[in-house]
Amino acid sequence: MRFYAAHSVGGGWCIGTLHEGNITKNSSCRSVSVGFPIAMMVTGMVGNSLALILVYISYRKKENQRKRSFLLCIGSLALTDLFGQLLTSPIVISVYRADLKWDRIDSSGYLCPFFGVCMTTFGLYALFMASAMAIERATAITNPHWYSNHMKTSVTKQALTVIWCLVLLFALLPIVGVGKYTRQWPGTWCFISAGDREVPGNMFFAITFAALGIFSLLVTLSFRHVTVLKTVERLTTETVIQLLGIMCVLLICWSPLLVLMLRMISTQTSSHECNSISGKTNLVPGRGNHLNCNFFLTAIRLASLNQILDPWVYLLLREILLRKFCIMANAVSNCSMEVRKDTQTPVLLIQIVLLPTNRCHTENKMA
Repeated sequence: MRFYAAHSVGGGWCIGTLHEGNITKNSSCRSVSVGFPIAMMVTGMVGNSLALILVYISYRKKENQRKRSFLLCIGSLALTDLFGQLLTSPIVISVYRADLKWDRIDSSGYLCPFFGVCMTTFGLYALFMASAMAIERATAITNPHWYSNHMKTSVTKQALTVIWCLVLLFALLPIVGVGKYTRQWPGTWCFISAGDREVPGNMFFAITFAALGIFSLLVTLSFRHVTVLKTVERLTTETVIQLLGIMCVLLICWSPLLVLMLRMISTQTSSHECNSISGKTNLVPGRGNHLNCNFFLTAIRLASLNQILDPWVYLLLREILLRKFCIMANAVSNCSMEVRKDTQTPVLLIQIVLLPTNRCHTENKMA
């Protein structure tokens, strides 16, 4: 899932406002830079492509047969993130090049629903994949015999296909009338308006999306706890470390947005209220509304980083890099200990030399 909630101006963030279906810029916005979305797209594509290559190489090795199911999950996640970037990033870049006026690139009105389907599909799939990987690792560690006999790669492929189909069917619900994908503040992405009761099905879809996301996070956390407990007495494996890294990234990136969606649903507020607040430039917005809109933007930006960070977690937490990191850490630790010894040696020599003098001086006084 990829969506950019604001555009970069002079190193900062410039927030647009919605007026009559188009994006207009405030007086403080002078230019629109497409460098930020392009940089994020390139970083994500490079990371996911490298992750796919390394997963394929590891999958072909005979010594990795026991963790092929985990590698399939990692590869499926990287492939999904890559497709998400290829499908949504060009839309975002086109909006930036169109001076943030969505109607210039979507005169037919079909692009917004497509963007919403992509956002829902790739977002939920990443959450479910983390849960699937946590369950797979917990099963492999707690029940190794059952895992080796029943957990074949064919079963993993079938499970991944079922998860993908279910997520896609859920994302298509607004297309068939259960809710409606609309542009969200500040107008650079499309989704269901949380808290908007005017369109039938919006509340059901928003509540279900948030509930499924939080449920998948809870499942990931619970099975991660079981996995860590079972690996305390043994050497932590590479896959467990990678799973912990992906879980931490997922938790940090998605928790704010999911919790905010539930809050907006309970208070019946929508992101469209930020349009009227930011649009009245001659009025000073209330502190509460201003903070809510800023937090909304922050939550969206965090969620947009998930596709970029996931592959790099896998790349950086590989066994060969972990070994090199441990070697470097040991070298630094040994160097620091040697420096301490070198600094302590002159002090000890001085104490040894001065000790007899002090003792003689004391004996003379006593005499």
